[in-house]
Amino acid sequence: MKTDLDLARRLADRTEELVGIASESGSEAAILDRIDRTVGALPRHGDAAHDGVRLYAHEPHPDRPFVVLAGHVDTVPVAGSASPGRRGEAIVGRGSADMKAGLAVMLELAADLGSGQRADRPADVGYCFFGREELPITQSALLPFLRATPLVERIDLAVVLEPTGNALEVGCLGNLNADVIFRGISAHSARPWNGENAAHAAIHGLREIASATPRDVEQDGLIYREVVNVTAISGGRARNVLPDEVRASVNFRYAPDRTAEEAELQLRRWIVSAGAEIDVIGNAPAGPVPEGNPLVASLRAAGDLDRRAKQAWTSVAEFGLMAVDAVNFGPGDPAMAHTDGELVEIPDIVRSYDVLHRFLTGAAR
Repeated sequence: MKTDLDLARRLADRTEELVGIASESGSEAAILDRIDRTVGALPRHGDAAHDGVRLYAHEPHPDRPFVVLAGHVDTVPVAGSASPGRRGEAIVGRGSADMKAGLAVMLELAADLGSGQRADRPADVGYCFFGREELPITQSALLPFLRATPLVERIDLAVVLEPTGNALEVGCLGNLNADVIFRGISAHSARPWNGENAAHAAIHGLREIASATPRDVEQDGLIYREVVNVTAISGGRARNVLPDEVRASVNFRYAPDRTAEEAELQLRRWIVSAGAEIDVIGNAPAGPVPEGNPLVASLRAAGDLDRRAKQAWTSVAEFGLMAVDAVNFGPGDPAMAHTDGELVEIPDIVRSYDVLHRFLTGAAR
């Protein structure tokens, strides 16, 4: 049995090593190779056509539940983030919280439990690592893999180890990104009647979005807050020329009671301009809230976990599209994700490991 100090050291070392491997979205080969060398004793599912995903598992026993631990290996760009390393009781660097600490927990559990295929354990377990999560869903590596892999139909619960501060977060918001384009006719600003001002059209056309208030939606006793924002505006060529085009980027985080199609329809209702063009860049659907799944209750009980709504988008939505129940649970403060000061506390990583170990084995380590 591992001592607390031994486990903490191993998890910290694994996290620090993973943070030191650059893996910006689309450039995940090095970290996936490292994972292959760590988990290679377990069978790998899928083929070369889905090289951005690794699912390691033995064929699950028909009389036991099959739980898959899942995590994305990619990060947003390094930008101005702190150099990877250890600072006291924390691991610092891009991806430390989102979500290489979660990957370290997965790797440690894979080393300790393997597939979990023992009659005295409550569930068999698989491990899914995937890239390109930080990109629009149209570039997803995970979803095409799930659609092509028969083993997915056997999954009873997927646990996505996103940073949740070791709370159980269920469901997730949908994430619709679109560009709204307003057209005009250029003219000298001293004689605006000779043209049409696209900036004025944008001010008018976006007013409903600008004044929209958050919409709270209750699902299974939890509140999801739906919000829409203009996140960027560009256009114009000179201070004394009417712009002939203005482009606004709109981000709509919608609640699980809407489908992706209904979210697009709502966005079009908000645009107060018959002539505006709407170019949908990506529309990742909301994640459903699992109801009545005894494995979710067991996971919560394994750590006496707080339960709350996921006020963001995660890959639980992609599992949901395949009718697979999925929840978020992992180490790290979600507010740290994508920040230049990103870090994860080592005790939080140990806590995640302990809860999942108890959940998957039915006993403390």
